[in-house]
Amino acid sequence: MAGHSKFKNIMHRKGAQDKKRAVLFSKLSREITVAARAGLPDINMNARLRSAVIAARKDGMPKDNIERAINKAAGGEGENYEEIRYEGFGPGGVALIVETLTDNRNRTATNVRLAFSKNGGNLGAPNAVSHGFDRLGLINYPVSAGDAEKVFEAALEAGADDVESNDDGHSIWTSTDALHEVAKAIEPVLGEPEGIKLAWRPQTQVTVDEDAAGTLMKLIDALEDDDDVQTVWGNYDVPDEIMEKLG
Repeated sequence: MAGHSKFKNIMHRKGAQDKKRAVLFSKLSREITVAARAGLPDINMNARLRSAVIAARKDGMPKDNIERAINKAAGGEGENYEEIRYEGFGPGGVALIVETLTDNRNRTATNVRLAFSKNGGNLGAPNAVSHGFDRLGLINYPVSAGDAEKVFEAALEAGADDVESNDDGHSIWTSTDALHEVAKAIEPVLGEPEGIKLAWRPQTQVTVDEDAAGTLMKLIDALEDDDDVQTVWGNYDVPDEIMEKLG
């Protein structure tokens, strides 16, 4: 029976992973279509589209899916998506910014509000927390791109404003206007980045205890599981030992 139980557990986890993968591909496809529709459907002439395609490649989205999403925009097919930002507070006083792409703002607002209320949070009014964040450009590289010194020198030479390097990789920060110019200048030195995007960087961080961290992660998971939610930004800092306990 133990073997059967283990098999069921593996199948359940695989099903959950497949579902998350399907949700991720849906989000990536939506961003590609919106980006292609907002400018030319050519990654060499459309910086936002190039960023979306790079993100899709990094997350293993098949080439056919990427091309289909671009062609959908070029042919004027598919839904018209609206970009809406929601702001609120999570457990432990954490500030959260939720960026969405939706074809039904009533559905999205209801789902986001429900996710907050069910998981110890409160949805705030527009601009309730964004004043505590800086709107910046963010370029991500894996650890394999080079050591901290190499990445810092390349970023400095390219005109970046700041670099953060740790065991998870390198984060290169720029002004919003300089994002794509800096990314182009860095690529010959460090290779293609894992991601290029506009980001919300918190001015200060809130350290979260174990009780609040568990509920906070459930809130973020609930938001990220929604097809309409593209990105969740927060000012939380969960210590490594607590993250390990949460699994």
